[in-house]
Amino acid sequence: MRVRIEGFDLPGRDFCDASGEPRVDVRVGVQIRREVRDLVPADAESATWELDPTLVTTPEGGLDFKGPEVHGKRGDRFLYLAWGSVDDGGDFQMFRRAKLMLNRIDPAIVRSAEDSDWALVARVRMSDDHGAPRCARVDPPDIDWRVADA
Repeated sequence: MRVRIEGFDLPGRDFCDASGEPRVDVRVGVQIRREVRDLVPADAESATWELDPTLVTTPEGGLDFKGPEVHGKRGDRFLYLAWGSVDDGGDFQMFRRAKLMLNRIDPAIVRSAEDSDWALVARVRMSDDHGAPRCARVDPPDIDWRVADA
């Protein structure tokens, strides 16, 4: 199954977190296992990531996602967007993550994407109410799941 994450309203490349610590050269990427990939500068107009998790039916008849991009246990699966800074050596230093909860998607939308071979799309507001990188669990209205042409 194709999953596309479309990020908008990115927070900017430099900011101070709640403790006043400056964060510079901020990037965001998708976490695959323990590695953060496809980094996008946090001052970009938008960000898009494409993933291919496997959709399976549980023994109880429910839906479940599997794959290296999927985190959490069955019934509580999610995708991570990871925020961090790139140091002078080019290393990514993560400082927060956002969880895109897969178990909160309407199963009819998931089945529609699977049956149509279209993409399951998450449109995500990337800034929180204070203009900082969005973190923790992302709930509506800051995320909208839908089916769209792959």
